[in-house]
Amino acid sequence: MARIAGVEIPDEKRVEISLTYVYGMGLPSSQKLLNLCNISPDKRTRDLTSDELARLRSLIEDQFVVEGELRKSVTGNIKRLREIKCYRGIRHAKGLPVRGQNTRTNARTRKGKRKAL
Repeated sequence: MARIAGVEIPDEKRVEISLTYVYGMGLPSSQKLLNLCNISPDKRTRDLTSDELARLRSLIEDQFVVEGELRKSVTGNIKRLREIKCYRGIRHAKGLPVRGQNTRTNARTRKGKRKAL
């Protein structure tokens, strides 16, 4: 398995799909990255040469915020919202939906299992 940005990406999948295993790297950004590196998106990860892997690693480090750095950034943003006690921060603290969704009947994913009365 190839290791990119501290993540083992699967060998059997196409490169554009296997790059999405890296946190912060979706399909559009993986396609953009492959275009910059001049690598065919149809190629399998196991077929990549060491030179191509090195190019992918260096471009990801230079142009994308991924993995631990991105997680730290997102956590810091949420912490800031909670500290200033804005509406979104309060919703984060209470474990309720943040973006204006209905909570009367839905929002079970965010609120957790129903509590008995």
